[in-house]
Amino acid sequence: MKLPKIGPAFLVTAAFIGPGTVITASIAGANFGFSLLWALLFSVIATMILQEMAARLGLVTQQGLGENISQSLTQPLVKRLAILLVVSAIVIGNAAYQGGNLSGAALGLSGIMNKLLDSETSASIWPIVIGFVAFLLLWTGKYKVIEKVLIALVAIMSFSFLATLILSNPDYSSIIKGMFTPSIPSGSTLTIIALIGTTVVPYNLFLHSSSVAEKWRKPSDLPLVRKDLYLSISLGGLISMAILSTAATAFFGQQTQIQSTADLAPALRPIFGSWSEIMMALGLFSAGISSAITAPLAAAFALSGLFKTPLENQKSALSSSQFKMIWIVILVLGVFAASSGLRPVSIIWFAQVANGILLPIVTVFLIWIMNQPRLGKQRNNKIQNVLGISVLLVTLMLSGRSLMSAFGLL
Repeated sequence: MKLPKIGPAFLVTAAFIGPGTVITASIAGANFGFSLLWALLFSVIATMILQEMAARLGLVTQQGLGENISQSLTQPLVKRLAILLVVSAIVIGNAAYQGGNLSGAALGLSGIMNKLLDSETSASIWPIVIGFVAFLLLWTGKYKVIEKVLIALVAIMSFSFLATLILSNPDYSSIIKGMFTPSIPSGSTLTIIALIGTTVVPYNLFLHSSSVAEKWRKPSDLPLVRKDLYLSISLGGLISMAILSTAATAFFGQQTQIQSTADLAPALRPIFGSWSEIMMALGLFSAGISSAITAPLAAAFALSGLFKTPLENQKSALSSSQFKMIWIVILVLGVFAASSGLRPVSIIWFAQVANGILLPIVTVFLIWIMNQPRLGKQRNNKIQNVLGISVLLVTLMLSGRSLMSAFGLL
């Protein structure tokens, strides 16, 4: 039996399963048990709806979302404001979260090395090492190489977190109930927002549309694009649910305070033993380094597209000097933040505000473009528009709550 072609959507999974997702899902499980699994199920469905539009757009136009936005905006002032907003959110936001990606990967690698060497090692050097590895991979400018590495990292991540869940021997009936019985426990609203916000990511819409245009060329490839999408995003959702369920089994009702990824491994040791600890470290390392690769890549695809870089195809984009300069800036800023020990609170605050504004705006652009006559038979149908607008309304609500939280109004 011939295996289906996979690739671009796995980049999306690699991007949204980062250290931020690991800690957010862990906090949700520790504080609220299995009761917020439904939020992850919703976020996976919402991600599929938007990413399917982005993938279809990339396949039909053979351009990324950035190029399509730039070409569709003809009013100069509106175009400049839109580009300024997206650039600010992507550069500042990705740079801030890149520090977290590298820190998480460093923490996981440090845990693995401590276990193998049976001694404590400093995690301060690892962000530089991991950043250098990411640099070498991105510098190759070869999409297929980057794609294969990220698929391998997602596979390792899946095995690690799912194995950790199995070792925890969870209550599977509670998992099913939490997925299909929505509830909002007292004090859980911001956690629900965070769970959905770490999965429905605006940068991934740029990344997915551009990477689909690289891998597939013909409209007849749409079934393959969708198979890749549904398989990859479903796997990402399963990983997130495994992390939440593991934390619920280990920490719920134990009065354990989890404030960072550093609190996970020591707390798991007495409950699951060394195997679970090293599985969590391996998963955290894979989550961190995969997101550390995709965040600069997404930024470069988005900004190159917005500024309409005169490139023949995405393969040449990966090796162009402008494309490389963008991801190098994001990577260097992330390495600096992760290795210096700084807590860039103000930068993360700005990233939260920018992302809160960016997600619904990008969703509006995407739905608008997907209804343009130039797309022919691949325009959105009524059902796709209803689903897209429903997700838009939810993102507007979430963005409002996020912005109010950022400004101290919640």
